[in-house]
Amino acid sequence: MAEKPLSKDASPATSSKAAGNPALRMMGLPNFKFKLPSRNWLIFWTITGSFTSILLYDRYHKQRAQRKWCTLVSHLAQEPLPVNMMPRRITIFLAAPPGDGLRVSRDHFHEYIKPVLVAGAMDWDVVEGRREGEVRAGLAEKIRKLRKRNGETSHAELGEESQEDQYQGIRKRAGITDWDGVQGDLVLGRHTWKEYIRGLHEGWLGPLDEAQPLESKKPHQQPLSAHSPDSPFLDIPPSETASSTPPQTDLSPPESVPEKPAKPLATPPYITPPEYASSPAAPTLPTSLPPSLPVALPHLLGFFNFPIRIYRFLTRRHLADSTGASVAALVLASQSRPFTQSTAFASAIDPDDASPSNDNQAESATAQPKDTWEQEAVLSEEESDWHQSVWKSNEEGDTKERVWQERMVIDGRIGSRMRRFEQISGQEEEAEKLDAEKRQEDEGYIERAKKLVGLGLKKKPAWEMGLEGDESA
Repeated sequence: MAEKPLSKDASPATSSKAAGNPALRMMGLPNFKFKLPSRNWLIFWTITGSFTSILLYDRYHKQRAQRKWCTLVSHLAQEPLPVNMMPRRITIFLAAPPGDGLRVSRDHFHEYIKPVLVAGAMDWDVVEGRREGEVRAGLAEKIRKLRKRNGETSHAELGEESQEDQYQGIRKRAGITDWDGVQGDLVLGRHTWKEYIRGLHEGWLGPLDEAQPLESKKPHQQPLSAHSPDSPFLDIPPSETASSTPPQTDLSPPESVPEKPAKPLATPPYITPPEYASSPAAPTLPTSLPPSLPVALPHLLGFFNFPIRIYRFLTRRHLADSTGASVAALVLASQSRPFTQSTAFASAIDPDDASPSNDNQAESATAQPKDTWEQEAVLSEEESDWHQSVWKSNEEGDTKERVWQERMVIDGRIGSRMRRFEQISGQEEEAEKLDAEKRQEDEGYIERAKKLVGLGLKKKPAWEMGLEGDESA
């Protein structure tokens, strides 16, 4: 058959382009045609690439910030410790944020706080609260046990010795002493800080024993006998009673459905804030309480707050830097100062408080400004992010404790003894300097490892480098 003549428009170049690369075609590979993506794909890849780039940038600088503060406290892990002394132990207070579970606080602790504590070889105890009031009850009970160990007498019956008390006795008999330096407390979040303040007041100003409720005396009533004239039951002959009673059928009792055990409630407070002024302080109250460190816990819920939550998700490097600096100040324990009292802190407290005495306080504040304790204004900006369920009042008959909702009350005997960890001047510059030296050291390790593997830069032989000073030729 005769070959078909080529069209006038067709040329050997266009036909080869349409056929594709013959080498790829012989290998069985498809003919890829490279072209620009469409408009929709350009929009998709631009948005995805921008978000991914911002996220990777934030996570990189977040790791650098954490490494900076871990390097600053890492020298404490190399210091020797006597064999007859326990390591420094701090107490960490965690509570479930309003409207959420305890897992949020635990994740925040593990992500931002724990790396610095581990780098400084710190030991810690944790007081957790799944519901409102549990941290307050745990701290108050801990202080009451400390008062009893210090010699205060209690009228309550002595229960079984706890496991921690048994360990303490074993250490005492073995001659092991506790850390003789500063211990300290770390409080996570404004809601936990409110319970922490309430627990301190209850533990040092409240009684050792719980007040027993007065039993209502009821008149002793004797049951009416069957033959008494006041008895509502008349004497009925046995025959009539037998005929009047219907025949009983043998019915099996219904199977009882097992009820779920009720969740244990927090121990009710031994003392309320209005009773602080009239309550005597404990005889063993120290002149200075252990320093504390309130750490921010930003937690925002709600669909309409989605843009703010995305912004916080992409700027976690700032949170890691500020949290690491605060925790490093606690680990180093180089400087602590007492909480102050000033009128400047009154503006940081929300006047629209749910406290029953808020009206009187607002009127007195407008008439004459009073000094406010610094503890009341600590982390107060977090309250605007709390869930609306926190501000709902209790229903009738509900005795639920509302520590988060009520305004903080500070007694002068406790507020003047509280102290706060603080950064020393030049701490951040020192941390950046140590981090830069650490990075240079790590880069040296990487270069040596590359040379061992054979991937490092090799010097050219002399015959390949040419003669020096012969560039003009």
